[in-house]
Amino acid sequence: MLNNLESLPNDPAELQDMVTLLARELKNRDLKIADLKHQLAGHNRHRFGNKSESLEQLQLFAENEEIAAASEETDAPEPQANETKKKPKRKPLPEHLERKEQVLTPGDNCNKCGGSPNGVASA
Repeated sequence: MLNNLESLPNDPAELQDMVTLLARELKNRDLKIADLKHQLAGHNRHRFGNKSESLEQLQLFAENEEIAAASEETDAPEPQANETKKKPKRKPLPEHLERKEQVLTPGDNCNKCGGSPNGVASA
């Protein structure tokens, strides 16, 4: 409709008609966009299913978990120093493998600490 915006009509009636036409086109575009968004939501719902959990439900679940964790912490006795350690989660290495023990200490070639044995660089 408006190919050249610099040659607008000077007649107020023509300008009013043009504004009315532009407003109608804008309204049609808005309706089309709303329709396409609705279609897209329907396609997404069909493809991915309804969202069963909302953000509020997730927050309530998190609060319940925090309450349960807090009640468990207050009910559980504090561990004693003489209690046995838990079993390690990994199995030990097979006995037939060769074992080499090597103790590493920072020497004179230590770049991070400047060669000092206590790990503090000298100034």
